[in-house]
Amino acid sequence: MPFARAAVLNQPPPFCDVNLFNCDAPLMEAVAAYGARDRAEDLSLFGRLWGSVAMAERGRLANENPPKLKTYDARGFRRDEVEFHPAYHELMAHSAHARLHNSTWTAAGTPVGGAAEVVRAAKFFIAAQVETGHLCPITMTRASVAALASDEALRARIMPVLGMSVYDPAFMPWWQKRGMTIGMGMTEKQGGTDVRANITRAEKDGDAYRITGHKWFMSAPMSDAFLVLAQAEGGLTCFVMPRFAPDGTVNALRFQRLKDKLGNRSNASSEVEFEGAYALRLGEEGRGIATIIQMVSLTRQDCAIASAGLMRSGLAHALHHARHRSVFGKHLADQPLMRGVLADMALHVEATTALVMRLCHAFDRAPDDPLENAIMRLMTPVVKYWVCKSAPAFLYEAMECLGGNGYVEEGIMERHYREAPVNAIWEGSGNVMCLDVLRVVSRERDAAAAVLAHLAQEGGDLPDVKAALSATAAALGRPDAEGTARDAVESLALAAAAVALKPVHPGHAALFAQTRLAQRHGLMYGAVSLTPGEIEGLLARALP
Repeated sequence: MPFARAAVLNQPPPFCDVNLFNCDAPLMEAVAAYGARDRAEDLSLFGRLWGSVAMAERGRLANENPPKLKTYDARGFRRDEVEFHPAYHELMAHSAHARLHNSTWTAAGTPVGGAAEVVRAAKFFIAAQVETGHLCPITMTRASVAALASDEALRARIMPVLGMSVYDPAFMPWWQKRGMTIGMGMTEKQGGTDVRANITRAEKDGDAYRITGHKWFMSAPMSDAFLVLAQAEGGLTCFVMPRFAPDGTVNALRFQRLKDKLGNRSNASSEVEFEGAYALRLGEEGRGIATIIQMVSLTRQDCAIASAGLMRSGLAHALHHARHRSVFGKHLADQPLMRGVLADMALHVEATTALVMRLCHAFDRAPDDPLENAIMRLMTPVVKYWVCKSAPAFLYEAMECLGGNGYVEEGIMERHYREAPVNAIWEGSGNVMCLDVLRVVSRERDAAAAVLAHLAQEGGDLPDVKAALSATAAALGRPDAEGTARDAVESLALAAAAVALKPVHPGHAALFAQTRLAQRHGLMYGAVSLTPGEIEGLLARALP
C-alpha cells in the first residue's frame, strides 16, 4: 500500500480571515476606555480588512521580495530610485486610504483633537500585526507635520498633498503628486545618536541651502522629501530636502546602498551622500534638534504601538496553535503548564495595550490639559523603553509555543521575531530613553512630580503601586540616578501599565500589579501563580 503523503494530521488551520479588532477584547475595551467608544464600527471594518487572507499574503510577499536600489537608468542617467514589489505598494495604499499617515492632523496641519490619536493608534496596532515594515514611512510622514509647524508657509504648501488619503508612488516632484511621504536622515557614521557630532554642511544659496555630506541611515529613501540635519553657519539646523529640485531635476541625493537588515525587510533603509543637494531650512539655524524633536516624539509613540501590536499578534498565533494542536492526548491549550504560560503572556499584552492607548489619550488631550501634556512628555520615553524592549523576548516565547512551526521562515512568527528589535533601537535605544526620562525629571521637576502624584492617586489601591512610584521618584531624583535609571524607568513603566489597565479591566490591573510589582516576576512567562479562574479569564479575553 503506498504511503499516504497527502495526510496532514494534527496541524492547526491558518490563522487568517479573522477580524483583528473584534477578536481582541483588551484592545476594544482600551479604545473605549480612552475616548473612542463611538469608533468601534470603523475599527471593526479596519480589523476585518487587515485580518484577511489577502492582506496576510501582501505582508508575506513584501518581505520575501525586498526593495532594490536602481542607481542608474538604462541610458546611464543617475536616478537613485528604489524599486518595490507590488505587494508593498498595495500595503502602502491601504494604510494611506485609512489615513494612518495624516488622520491626527487637520488640513492646516494642526492637531485634530478628540480621540484621533487613540483611533489611529488602534489601526496602527492592527496593521503592525500584518506587516510592520511599510509603517516606517507612514510613521515618519505623520510625525513630520509636527516639525513642519516651525515654518507655517512651507507647511501650508505641503499639507494639501500630504493631507490626501492617496498613496502615489510615482517618481516625480511632490507638488505634482496626489499624495506624498516624508522620510528622515539624522545619523552619520561618526556620531550615531550623538547628532551634534554631525559634519554634513549646509551653505546658503539664495532663499535655499546646498547640503554636502552623508547620512549613515536615511530612512525610507523612496520618500518625496526628507527632514535632515546639517551644520549651517548658525549651528546644527533642520532642513526639508525634496527628491526633486525646483526645476524638476532629480535632487543630488546619491544613495550608496540599501541596508541589509536583520528584519524590517519590506522597508528600505539607505546610506546616502549629498552633493550640493537643494534644501529649505526648517526652523532657525542652530535649532535643528529642537525642531526635529517634535517629530521624534511621535515616531517614538509609534514604535511602542507597533511593538505592542507585534506582541498581540504573537499571542494570538500562539493561542490559536495551542487550541488546535494535540499533545499527549489533549490540546496544548488544556495542558496546565501551557495554560499558565499563555495566561501570563495575555496579561502582559493586556497591560501593554492599555498603556499605549493611555499614552495616545495623553497626546489627544495635551494641547488643552497641562497634566496630560506632562504625561505625554515624561511617559513617551518610559513607554517606548519598556514596551519595545519587552517585545523580542515575548515573541521568542510565542515562537516557542509553536515549537518547530514557529522557527521556520514560512510562518509569520519568525518575521515578527526579526522585526521586534528595530523598535527598541530606532529613535533612541534603551539608554537614550532612560536619559530622556532623567532630562525631563531634571528640567521639569514640578511637571514630573505631578505625573507621579497622579499615577499614585489613580492606582493607589493597586498592589504596591504607591511603593513602586515612591521608590522610582527617589531613584530618579538622586545625583547618581543615571547608574540605576534602567531599573527606575522599568518600575515606572510597570506601575503606569497597571494604572492604565485599571479603567479597562480593574481585576486584571490588580493582577498585573500583584505579579509584577508586589511579587518578583520570573524571567520566563508562566513563572507566576495564577488561579484557574484567572487563567480562564485571561485566555477567554485574549482570543474568544
